[in-house]
Amino acid sequence: MKKDDQTAKTQSWSEIKDEIYGIVGSERRDELERESESFRIGLMLRQAREKQHMTQEDLAILIDKKRPYISRVENDGSNITLKTLFEIVEKGLGGRVNISIEF
Repeated sequence: MKKDDQTAKTQSWSEIKDEIYGIVGSERRDELERESESFRIGLMLRQAREKQHMTQEDLAILIDKKRPYISRVENDGSNITLKTLFEIVEKGLGGRVNISIEF
């Protein structure tokens, strides 16, 4: 295969998502994007906790939850209420939540 043929077949991540999950605005693609954002929330919470040198147990005690709940939130942020998100970030981690809405 020539180098030009290889370059022509290279796709961006956005193009791959379009091809596999549909274009932005389609039901399947929107579901993927929501799941991705939920994963990012859990990852950000874990990173913030680790930066504070806290265990999941330490955080759970601060916000009156069980350690397995903290684990579930960190591994899948989709099942978290805004109230709990605020408690984890503000009460547990001493941070601040900043939420934006895009159109």
